Amino acid sequence: MLKNKKKKKAINKFKNIKEMKKILIIALLFVFKLSPLLAQSDWKLSTEKEGIKVYTCQVPNSKVKAIKVDAGFNATASQFVALIMDVNSAPEWVYHVKSSAVVKQVSASELYYYTEVNLPWPSTNRDFVVHLTVSQNPDTKVVTIDGPAVQGLVPVKKGIVRVTDSNGKWTITPVGADELKVEYTIHVDPGGSLPSWLVNMFATQGPVKIFEGIKVELQKRNYKNIELAYVEN
Repeated sequence: MLKNKKKKKAINKFKNIKEMKKILIIALLFVFKLSPLLAQSDWKLSTEKEGIKVYTCQVPNSKVKAIKVDAGFNATASQFVALIMDVNSAPEWVYHVKSSAVVKQVSASELYYYTEVNLPWPSTNRDFVVHLTVSQNPDTKVVTIDGPAVQGLVPVKKGIVRVTDSNGKWTITPVGADELKVEYTIHVDPGGSLPSWLVNMFATQGPVKIFEGIKVELQKRNYKNIELAYVEN
């Protein structure tokens, strides 16, 4: 009789442990699923100008804040993607970009490009190689352009600081006929030492200037009536 009670107690204890493990696993999954949402709520509005909103947030283990920019555009997804993928035109609309050129064209929707950013004296120019890839959700039609920095394709140049940690992402959402909502997020560690006034200038002025430049560029003939085979408007 005593043995049966001990056996029953041991079985119940084992069941309780299994149940606790299940609860713990579910709790962890819940936390991990919630964490991206919590991260999104950390964005703080920094600048707003003519419908262009710039947000910043702290990044763990980084002295540099991440930046998010939101704005609406009167354009199709094809027009917007065509402009972003036309990297040779970047000096015309990207803030302080000195040069930009394709290093390797993998396909119409994937390429590697090199760019140099011009910084005012006495700071040293920065450069990096970016890997651009375009994808589209077939159901929502939302287009995503990922642009992380990569290494090895272009030798490091004397007198220029090579940026090794950079990750940018465009999210292009159709909201109507020839209307888009565009979100751009980026986090860059510029490397070396830069004065705080210069970092602040790029963080506050740069995103607004870029989005203003995009609005001007989209009106040009190059992009006005373009349709891309790999993007559904």
